[in-house]
Amino acid sequence: QVQLVESGGGLVQPGGSLRLSCTASGTIVSTSFMGWYRQAPGKQREFVAGVSSGGSTNYPDSVKGRFTISRDVNMVYLQMNSLKPEDTAVYYCNMVTPSAAYYWGQGTQVTVSS
Repeated sequence: QVQLVESGGGLVQPGGSLRLSCTASGTIVSTSFMGWYRQAPGKQREFVAGVSSGGSTNYPDSVKGRFTISRDVNMVYLQMNSLKPEDTAVYYCNMVTPSAAYYWGQGTQVTVSS
C-alpha cells in the first residue's frame, strides 16, 4: 500500500551539492514521520535527517548545517551541501506511520569523490 522511491543520487566532488528526492505513495504520508538514512558498505544504517508531520526537522551533528530535509504533499527532499567523502553511502527514504509501521525505499547511491 505504501511505496517510496528515491532519486537524485550520483557522483559529486567534495564540497559539491546534491538534492535527493523521495516520491511517497499512500494517503497517510502527510500524517507520517519522514526521514532519510544512509548506509555505507560494512556499516550500520544511520539516521541523517527527519521531518515530522508538523514540519519539525531533526539532524545529527554530522550533517547539521549542511543537509536540509523538506516535504510537500507526497514528496520528501534532502538537500545536501558541502559534501564530504565520508558522506558516501546509499541513502534511503523512510516513513513511519502513526500506527508505527515502517517503510523504506530502495535506496540511491551517493558517491563523494574527486
